[in-house]
Amino acid sequence: MRAMTSVEKLLAISSERLVPAAPANFEPMKNYPLGPELLRMLERKNGFYAFESALHVFPLTSDIVNGSTLDEWNSGTLWRNDYGDLTEGLLFFAEDILQGQFCLSSSGVLRFNAETGGTKPMADSLENWAEIILRHYDHETGWEFASRWQAENGPLPPGKRLMPKIPFFLGGAYSMENLWAGDAVEGMRLKADLATQTRNLPDGTQVRIVLAEKPTN
Repeated sequence: MRAMTSVEKLLAISSERLVPAAPANFEPMKNYPLGPELLRMLERKNGFYAFESALHVFPLTSDIVNGSTLDEWNSGTLWRNDYGDLTEGLLFFAEDILQGQFCLSSSGVLRFNAETGGTKPMADSLENWAEIILRHYDHETGWEFASRWQAENGPLPPGKRLMPKIPFFLGGAYSMENLWAGDAVEGMRLKADLATQTRNLPDGTQVRIVLAEKPTN
């Protein structure tokens, strides 16, 4: 009997697919070496949640999904253009409960820190990514926060993620008291403001964050 792969194990413990039909559009993934792997995963389950909604994998496309599709999440009309060049060459396909993003690049799977716009290598294949998620699901998805928050407040609706009242990279605590449930798109826009305002500052610099409309010229 063949042993299950890590991707198969992740799919087996996850929610029902978010979109009934398998994706037919490969276009967003064709320029990425791991694009075929991501497409195969989405063909088996087109978008899903796992670990009490702590991990959210976007479905590729659909007219009926409640929440963003992979196409929409990667468009320039939601949040990624607010990061400027910090999101160039990346395809965002999943997120953790605190809006840490998982993305494809030319070199594999990266983790994208939404508060700083920084990236770090995570895996050289979707299989290795799934293995890391399964092995370290609490750290990688923020499962404990998702579980505790929903035990106290009820299921987190689609399109909502947990976010800090005080940003983590500015000293905000990783605690329930510092978390609230907000709109995922607006959360990413706020984090883009933080990332672009602080991207060139050395560690330890005192900052005053200004959240305001961007100038038009």
